[in-house]
Amino acid sequence: MADAKGTKETKGTKGPGKAGGPAPQAKGKEKAKGGGATDPAPKAAEGKPRLQAYYEETVRGRLQKQFGLGNSHEVPRVAKIVLNVGMGEGAKNPKSLEAAAEELATITGQRPVITRAKKAISNFSLRAGVPIGCAVTLRGARMYEFLDRFINVTVPRFRDFRGLPTRSFDGRGNYTTGIKEQMVFPEIDYDKVERIHGMDITFVTNAGRDDVARALLREMGMPFRGEVPVQVN
Repeated sequence: MADAKGTKETKGTKGPGKAGGPAPQAKGKEKAKGGGATDPAPKAAEGKPRLQAYYEETVRGRLQKQFGLGNSHEVPRVAKIVLNVGMGEGAKNPKSLEAAAEELATITGQRPVITRAKKAISNFSLRAGVPIGCAVTLRGARMYEFLDRFINVTVPRFRDFRGLPTRSFDGRGNYTTGIKEQMVFPEIDYDKVERIHGMDITFVTNAGRDDVARALLREMGMPFRGEVPVQVN
């Protein structure tokens, strides 16, 4: 009987190890240390974007000296960039709207917001609340990264490009430009494009004046028509 109890006790000691004792937890910790897991909330970029560092080190001092600003906090800066895609067929063809939203997310690296009609217009067969497009608002590191790619990669891909127009300021220091085809962005795959569409890109600044905002964008490298663009190092 004693031998039988001893054998049962020895078998019982082995059971907890199989059911989920310390041994499997140790294996789990070793597996986690192996580097197979991914970051559930990845950052926009590691470190400070190149264009943001250039603005803080070079552009800010130039603008302060050019306009005679006594306080460094008065120097204008780019507050946000808004990309807007209008899809009038969004209600009738929701797949095209989904494709446009996916392309916008690929371009910006941020999930877009579906815009809906605020009013019902009978002439256009439009009802209130119907999805009519998508939009993305970029701030911080992603904004500077997109601005850097837009100036140095996307704009040179424009067909017959002779510079961006200088009459697209709204009188309050905000600049808006339109793009006819989304395929000018290098992130878009030609084979996956279902429908060609354009978009509006608005660069919102806190300048308050068009001449100050134009000087800000010029120093950031924006190639305006009739001007030699500034080389950003």
